[in-house]
Amino acid sequence: MSQAAYDVLVIGEGVSGLTAAGALAAAGLRSATLEAQLFGGLVINVKELEPHIEGRPASGTELAAEMMQANAEAGITSIQEPVTLIRRSGEKCEVVTASGSYHSRHVIVASGARLKKLGVPGETDYEGRGVSQCADCDGPMYQNEDVIVVGGGDSALQEALVLARYFRRVHIVHRHAKFKGAAHFAKQVASNDKISVIWNATLDAILGSQMVEKARVKHADGRVQELACAGVFAYIGLEPNVNFLPSDVRRDDAGYVRTNEVFETTVPCVSAIGAVRSGYAGTLSDAMGEARRATDAVRARLT
Repeated sequence: MSQAAYDVLVIGEGVSGLTAAGALAAAGLRSATLEAQLFGGLVINVKELEPHIEGRPASGTELAAEMMQANAEAGITSIQEPVTLIRRSGEKCEVVTASGSYHSRHVIVASGARLKKLGVPGETDYEGRGVSQCADCDGPMYQNEDVIVVGGGDSALQEALVLARYFRRVHIVHRHAKFKGAAHFAKQVASNDKISVIWNATLDAILGSQMVEKARVKHADGRVQELACAGVFAYIGLEPNVNFLPSDVRRDDAGYVRTNEVFETTVPCVSAIGAVRSGYAGTLSDAMGEARRATDAVRARLT
């Protein structure tokens, strides 16, 4: 098993992780980022970030690419491997992957969160064949069809508005009688003739043959209906990427990492920032701000 040593390892190449790594490099600390999937995190699924950072790209993909390029030019190592474990190794932390282990004086966990699955029959079977969580990626493939969006928060409303550009009809299925997303998104949805809302209902199953053909919707009164559709997009919330963390890292009831005011966890050599952290507010400016404050604290600790 290969080993390498760094001042700080950053787990995750989303906005918070990339910002932290860039700040560490600017402070003269040797750092590397580790990423299990594609750099950028959840923002790469968003074509138009709202709100976006003034003076930076409004596209999530372009913003992530710009940040990744800047980090590469700063000499930051990018390790494309999923982390399986973090553990103490004397005064340092050891980050373990399938192919190696890496030692550092400190670890910043910026692993983010992932979109929750519906957990209904057909969801796994039709993934990539009509079941998606990226409107900008897959919407153009199903033009002039009907589609279902599940959820009632900002992400669901924003993605429904994106899908309405491509699809003939967008049905939003929401378990409550009122959206929990921002009022301006709800207003845009209400004024869009291509979007209809099915209140007080849940998606019960996804059905089809080679591709998604319909979905079964269950209403609060027990009534069941089937809706013809070419796709199902679920935006029902997030869950943190924390499976690799040691058990002594304290978390809240939903599994998000608890930190103090300078983003330190209950393990002395581990900090946490961004969407993996309990109390994270959720905007791009929050992600960048947390990264900068956390790296300031780490720098003070290490130098």
